[in-house]
Amino acid sequence: MRHVGRWALGAALLGAGVGHLTTMRQEFQAQVPTWVPLDPDFVVLASGVVEIGLGAALILAPSKFRPAVGWITAGFFVAIFPGNISQYVTGTDAFGLDTDRARLVRLFFQPLLVAWALWSTGAWRAWRSRGS
Repeated sequence: MRHVGRWALGAALLGAGVGHLTTMRQEFQAQVPTWVPLDPDFVVLASGVVEIGLGAALILAPSKFRPAVGWITAGFFVAIFPGNISQYVTGTDAFGLDTDRARLVRLFFQPLLVAWALWSTGAWRAWRSRGS
């Protein structure tokens, strides 16, 4: 199940990353908080490249590197969370999230993505067993 979960998360990140660079570019720009001191298009393009890299790493990394990839991916999900909060707070419509309720519900899925990255790569298990 872990391998399927890792591959699915990798594929989702690859798809989202390609979307950052192509058809969903404007949608993703809507999530860049106004307080970020960088051009929103640059942020979207850079995060898309990172997502493609993470997606590829989740799928292709040798097993000894998977826990590290899991922690990096989880950290990425934490790092982009302010964009989701900003979308909720500012009431910005994007990705079909056109109500405050929909934007709020989405916030609760980010911790699941973090957990998914840690579980599917064995990162959490490796961290727990390192002291044993």
